[in-house]
Amino acid sequence: MSSPEDPTPVVAPTDFIRDQVAGELAAGKHPRIVTRFPPEPNGYLHIGHAKSICLNFGIAQENHGTCNLRMDDTNPTREETEYVDSIRADVDWLIRGWADSVLGLKEEGDTSGAGISAVKGQGTRLEPFYASDYFEQLYQFAVRLIEKGRAYVCDLTPEQMIEMRGTPDRPGTDSPFRSRGVAENLDLFARMRAGEFTDGARVLRAKIDMNSPNIHLRDPALYRIRHAEHHRSGAKWCVYPMYDYAHPVSDYLEGVTHSICTLEFEVHRPFYDWVLRALELPRALPRQIEFARLNLGYTVMSKRKLLQLVEERLVTGWSDPRMPTVCGLRRRGVRPEAIRNFARSIGVTKYNGLTEVNVLENAIRDDLNRVALRRLAVLRPLKVVLTNIPSGQLLELDAINNPEDPAAGTRRMPFTSELWIEQEDFMETPPPKYFRLRPGGEVRLKYACIIRCDEVVKDALGQVTELRCTADLETRTGGVNSAKKVKGTIHWVSASHAQPLMVRMVDRLFTEEEPEKNGRDFKTVLNPHSLDQLSAFGEPALGQARVEERYQFERIGYFSLDPEDAAAGRTVFNRTMSMKDTWAKAAKK
Repeated sequence: MSSPEDPTPVVAPTDFIRDQVAGELAAGKHPRIVTRFPPEPNGYLHIGHAKSICLNFGIAQENHGTCNLRMDDTNPTREETEYVDSIRADVDWLIRGWADSVLGLKEEGDTSGAGISAVKGQGTRLEPFYASDYFEQLYQFAVRLIEKGRAYVCDLTPEQMIEMRGTPDRPGTDSPFRSRGVAENLDLFARMRAGEFTDGARVLRAKIDMNSPNIHLRDPALYRIRHAEHHRSGAKWCVYPMYDYAHPVSDYLEGVTHSICTLEFEVHRPFYDWVLRALELPRALPRQIEFARLNLGYTVMSKRKLLQLVEERLVTGWSDPRMPTVCGLRRRGVRPEAIRNFARSIGVTKYNGLTEVNVLENAIRDDLNRVALRRLAVLRPLKVVLTNIPSGQLLELDAINNPEDPAAGTRRMPFTSELWIEQEDFMETPPPKYFRLRPGGEVRLKYACIIRCDEVVKDALGQVTELRCTADLETRTGGVNSAKKVKGTIHWVSASHAQPLMVRMVDRLFTEEEPEKNGRDFKTVLNPHSLDQLSAFGEPALGQARVEERYQFERIGYFSLDPEDAAAGRTVFNRTMSMKDTWAKAAKK
């Protein structure tokens, strides 16, 4: 697998799901593979969803099949167009240029799945499938179940249904309405659709086995009454299918061959299979396969808890660059290639576990190291005056744009008598093995020359305000003493040419690897320094920075322009990732 942005061929991964798909293809069970990614539009996608997207689209791509993006929009009280739009944008960003050619498309007006196309052209607008497209078909299939004596209308309250369902070690009790005749059930179901009854007054239930050891087979609900506006169908419907019923039927209508779900749906699989068998459908039936969802350290992966962070304004929104949402990662400056590489590296298993967050962070670093343009920036400035360079004299130095990509070339950097360096790159009384600037000590300025600290200037409070130094210009590249060695190299920018920057030092949102461990309130371990904002200085080239580019501020980390601030006319850089894992180092202390 490769993409135009990353042409390096990638060997397709192997796992138990891919092995099953390959075996079924080899046996001639399917003419082509069709997978699907069916999010409910009740929140924003996060990194866990990204794993599922990469798995479903990856399997389709590897087998020259298709993958359908389908909105599971069967619950009108929880779903909004805002979430639909965000999901479309996130999926498009994640797969474009990699697997968009396998995105399933419907022909105009088609709701049967027969019009799926295997090609998605570049520049087209991503148009998903919707479970709500199938409301009429789902209803008619439910009528068929009633006619077959496999479903009935039940008048029990939700509380009564729960009580009579029993427990895993206690069998359920038949509903007193289970013996209703077909004619009465058809009449009541039609009246439910017509809006004759109030919310919760009746449900349509499958008639299976109230003594089943699998509690999900104890006459589960198929339809409930909801007098609520739907984001697409408006007030047309007041009965809505339950997910466990809509899921297998939607898969069948779209010709899905492999319905790949997370592990919590394993106990629901017998009902998935029951629905499809009970309808006695003519075509080959889809197969549900489960895998372990992603649990990532130093974050929470629940939509409900992420919504809580947003609603309580503990973050600035769903796209806050600290959030594990796809749009948050994108705003932070993470590239889709990094997420896809991460998903490939962690693999697919049948067992739940905790993935260390540094696996994701290292995937991001590896990707950015390859493509990021190198730039110099000073976050906490300390002035350096080079006393042997006349004020106003300008020297121009060559600097490499990206040592990983010779084609990126070089740029010119101004070098003048007054510079900014980082405060932490000078110590008046340094500890042993400190190789940066000290009184009387020497250090090399990146891309420039060696300087020696001759004098330390302080204010009335004893704070260092300026260093007066001598520059050895003969130690520049090509100079007489260019081979002279010193142990430390630091970065800098010309004070008179510096580009003022606003920089957000984005970090992990939580201070603990498992924010909810032992029932702990995850909000009590929020990191107070997860979003520190600094006024900084950068080299002049950063004045022409672009949102689509990625930058390495040398010795500091990887940064990118915030796209939301850029759209509002503000220039703000988000730190995408530090140069190294500082958390691991801190944990050892």
